[in-house]
Amino acid sequence: MSGIDWIVLISTTAFIVFYGIWKTRKDDDMEAYIKGGHSSKWWTIGLSVMATQASAITFLSTPGQGFSDGMGFVQFYFGLPIAMIIICIFFIPRFFRMKVYTVYEYLEKRFDVKTRFLAAFLFLIQRGLGAGITIFAPSIILSSILGWNLNLTILAIGATVTLYTLFGGTEAVSASHKFQMLVMMGGIAIAFIITVNSLPTGIGFSEALHIAGANNRLNVVDFGFDWNSRYTFWSGITGGTFLALAYFGTDQSQAQRYISGQSIRQSRLGLLFNAIFKIPMQFAILLTGVMVFVFYQFHESPLFFNSYAEQQVQETSAGPAYADLQNQWTKEHANRQTLFAPVLSGETKEVDPVRLEESVARETALRQEAKQLIETTLPEVESNDRDYIFIRFILDYLPKGIIGLLIAAIMAGGMSSTASELNALASTTTMDFYKRLFHKEGSEHHFINASKLFTLMWGVIAICFATFGSLFENLIQFVNIVGSIFYGTILGIFLSAFFIKRMSSTAVFVGALFAQAIVLTCFLTTEIGFLWYNVIGCGAVIILGLIFNMILPDKMKTSEV
Repeated sequence: MSGIDWIVLISTTAFIVFYGIWKTRKDDDMEAYIKGGHSSKWWTIGLSVMATQASAITFLSTPGQGFSDGMGFVQFYFGLPIAMIIICIFFIPRFFRMKVYTVYEYLEKRFDVKTRFLAAFLFLIQRGLGAGITIFAPSIILSSILGWNLNLTILAIGATVTLYTLFGGTEAVSASHKFQMLVMMGGIAIAFIITVNSLPTGIGFSEALHIAGANNRLNVVDFGFDWNSRYTFWSGITGGTFLALAYFGTDQSQAQRYISGQSIRQSRLGLLFNAIFKIPMQFAILLTGVMVFVFYQFHESPLFFNSYAEQQVQETSAGPAYADLQNQWTKEHANRQTLFAPVLSGETKEVDPVRLEESVARETALRQEAKQLIETTLPEVESNDRDYIFIRFILDYLPKGIIGLLIAAIMAGGMSSTASELNALASTTTMDFYKRLFHKEGSEHHFINASKLFTLMWGVIAICFATFGSLFENLIQFVNIVGSIFYGTILGIFLSAFFIKRMSSTAVFVGALFAQAIVLTCFLTTEIGFLWYNVIGCGAVIILGLIFNMILPDKMKTSEV
């Protein structure tokens, strides 16, 4: 990167961090540190909720997803608006009425303490894993740019975010999210505009869409019903609804954003803001990846997008073999240009589909050979390059200054999501376990210090897990798979609490244990698309809970809480 890029990156990142800390410099009570003092207005809540979900993974993996597989991933979000409306009607009023610090407090008052502990424990497992991946994602940026050791980069990024979260608490996280979202959305808009304007003369946006369609990159909606397909309209509208209900309604990292609202109305407006804008945002990010794909039809793309891995393999005994693959790759790119010549000359908007399919097959085979060569020669080096596609494009083709801004956008995404996760993990550990079990009568200062200590603890755990991030093919898919394994069970517990008045605590607890075992069995032994885990887990809790409710004795509690 150039000097101006470093200036833009460092100044943008530093401003966001110090603004959040400065805004909360006088917050020294538990209400402010953990719940943000109930001061957030709807636009702060809306942007904070969106920023919590839009991690660096969104800006690294999602364009790579669009580049590799097209627009189909947007179906993942089809159920989100439905979920937001349900949460506004049923979830938010209950949490506000009970003045909870964490949403799991509600479960103890509705059921009992063991049910509260189970839901909070499942949250800690899946969100702790997710925090590791959101630290890993921005770390691959600096490791790719500077050639640093990936694990040392993870340590540096993780420590920075952990300390920022530790000092600022909930309000600092929410305050900084506004600027992080501004940087993120501005960055992706600039990348999209520059990419389209960089296409050859005669290839406008409509021609680019034709080329993308010919390469099966505009498959936005799939109405086929296939249990094994990860992204279809039906999995998105059903499994996606259940996942969004669980994530936004029962995940403390999201709930903590809106239970800090000034009122029920402000919190509802914040979530409805997401219901309107989340799908268009994801669509735009995926479409940016598709435009990068079209761009590389006319500019030779890297054989392997991880530039550091390329350099390493070229310096080994496998260098000549890699160079031979590179030569074949260059020849195939030249062959591809003959296919697009009629399009560039204006003779037609269509590409010969048979020849194009043959060329794509040859390119795919060459990429796979390169990946296998790197895996064999350098087993310690990251060999999955899908998450490097967008950052490599940024570094190779975008103007100075813009590179720094876009990397700042990705860093902002990493900070926003990881800070929310660490903040929520610490709050849940403090309020649902430490305060409930070990130290019920401590002072506010004591619990603030405890929350800071647990922030540090979870930061260390997340950093350790992040070192395994390279084991997964696509980060955004992995994060959503982990969430889907646990979210259905947690959501089933909450829906039982809300809507089944005579559900007993023992019945829902035992039903949840069995439901979680069923979901884990599906994950380990079947090829069912992961969005269906949310439906299976939630449904199993409710059905098994009703069965156990008839055969297990327990003191009933009403759901009027």
